[in-house]
Amino acid sequence: MTRIKRGYIARRRRTKIRLFASTFRGAHSRLTRTITQQKIRALVSAHRDRGRQKRDFRRLWITRINAVIRENRVYFSYSKLIHNLYKRQLLLNRKILAQIAILNKSCLYMISNEIIK
Repeated sequence: MTRIKRGYIARRRRTKIRLFASTFRGAHSRLTRTITQQKIRALVSAHRDRGRQKRDFRRLWITRINAVIRENRVYFSYSKLIHNLYKRQLLLNRKILAQIAILNKSCLYMISNEIIK
């Protein structure tokens, strides 16, 4: 019987995984088993940190808004400002409020004055 050579499908799968891990260091980019383990680990970390990034940015925006509000005595606290924004139906999200607080403080004063009226 003649010898049957293996197909190309497994090799194609391994090269695809190798391309993913080509920037990893050491055995993590050379050995197939460790490459697959590191790929799983990298994707798990990426998935976890996408949620963590959203959380961290929200905390940053809240901190920035609160700092500007308390520094310039615009409002007593962040929570009261947000509460009154919702009561007045001024729909500004925290990202936009943080950008306004940093770049254009006079605009933030105008918004707070609009709430107080």
